[in-house]
Amino acid sequence: MKTPRKRRIQSKTDYRKRMAFLKSGKPRIVVRRTNKYLIIQYVKSVESKDSVILGITSKELLKYGWPKTSLGSLKSITAAYLAGYLAGRKIVKKEKKHSAIADIGIHRNVHGSRIYSAIKGIVDAGVNLSYDNSVAPSEDRIKGRHLSSEAKNVFEKVKEAIDKQEQK
Repeated sequence: MKTPRKRRIQSKTDYRKRMAFLKSGKPRIVVRRTNKYLIIQYVKSVESKDSVILGITSKELLKYGWPKTSLGSLKSITAAYLAGYLAGRKIVKKEKKHSAIADIGIHRNVHGSRIYSAIKGIVDAGVNLSYDNSVAPSEDRIKGRHLSSEAKNVFEKVKEAIDKQEQK
């Protein structure tokens, strides 16, 4: 019997999933959630060695007009969608063949969560990523319509700024 690996004991790596990702040969879009931000990385693996081609955090939304007074909301569903959208636009701009596999890691598979909001943003930006659209949050939640009218304006303003910046 094999002894379990250190990262498996610490619940950091699911080696069955990792092996399936490596066998596919496709790049991965890794979405991770921290206490303050969302981290999105475009990762390619060559001979089981991962290299991050592109990585962003939701903190980058501050450059695109996210209000500094709303720093605590950089991990919200709206911020996750916009961070995914920004990452998707950068992937499309950088890579000729932009198809990938979503890697949510050991996070629980909760429908309508921030992770799926980020994945929806990546898909809306033009990256070929297969996922079931029913797991994504509703448009009202993504655009912040359940919040104040100020939140809706922030969503539109930041999305326009991302589009304008990434077209250059």
